[in-house]
Amino acid sequence: MNLEYRNLLDDSFSPRSRVWIYQSSRLFTMSEALQIEDLLNHFVANWKSHGDPVKGAAYLFFGQFIILMADEEATGVSGCSTDSSVRLIKEIENLYKVNLFDRQNLAFVVNDKIQLIPLSQFSYAVENNFINAGTLYFNNTVLTKAELENNWIIPVKESWLSKKIVAASPAK
Repeated sequence: MNLEYRNLLDDSFSPRSRVWIYQSSRLFTMSEALQIEDLLNHFVANWKSHGDPVKGAAYLFFGQFIILMADEEATGVSGCSTDSSVRLIKEIENLYKVNLFDRQNLAFVVNDKIQLIPLSQFSYAVENNFINAGTLYFNNTVLTKAELENNWIIPVKESWLSKKIVAASPAK
């Protein structure tokens, strides 16, 4: 599975640009992905903060992750502009019957595929060698473009889950 995405990010955005990641509860179909990309492009072309255009970008990565980015060095993002982005994400949820706000579903790369595992099943996945310290994890808590580039797809051992993996590791 090709996990390269950094070259798709707009180089003109500051490394401190704000990032929001929304993980879908399922993979979008090709036709859905194309429709969603149109919705995202329309949104960022018209994104405003107190009447001023937001320098924004939107991406659909791996058919499952919607990423919104705003360069606040160009225009600050207000509560209203953030609310408008949340409305867009809720609209996508309703249109495509997916959940984009469930932070309890964790995404990993297992056997070259993105697999979702509920947080409540994480220990089970570790105990049964489905997940290990080197398994790649989508750290959707990143907040900036720099973090997106460097800390989004990381081994479990480098994430907040590292403490849980030690506790759940099978005894040898």
